Amino acid sequence: GAQATAEVLAVSPSSKVLVLSASDEREDVLEAVKAGATGYLVKSASKQELDDAVRATAQGRAVFTPGLAGLVLGEYRRIARDSAGPAGPPGPSLTERETEILRFVAKGLTAKQIAERLSLSHRTVENHVQATFRKLHVGNRVELARYAIEHGLDE
Repeated sequence: GAQATAEVLAVSPSSKVLVLSASDEREDVLEAVKAGATGYLVKSASKQELDDAVRATAQGRAVFTPGLAGLVLGEYRRIARDSAGPAGPPGPSLTERETEILRFVAKGLTAKQIAERLSLSHRTVENHVQATFRKLHVGNRVELARYAIEHGLDE
């Protein structure tokens, strides 16, 4: 898991890695994420879940077996709290809608789920997410979620 992820990313930094493992142990999951994995599924995932996860990972979206997303977000929260100083609020360049969508991304919701909650089209949500990527200079949803957590937007 983690070692293979690190080796793949050392050779090809732009690659997206989805770990498929028999382990759902906290340390194994966090080590894979720290090594750069974009997603983590346990082997008990259904064929459909695996198919969906591969597609989402290829698009740069973070994918975790249900329950593991909370674990990863909790760890990022802990790291943010333990860091040297509190981070400031998101930059003023984010619109109110982008900040609202960023909060949902930090909670692990998909674009489709966010669209349903906000009565928007899936495409509109994706456009806001892409605009937020550009404004915050992040490359994927994992980095976006990390930013939101560090700035207290996941609560």
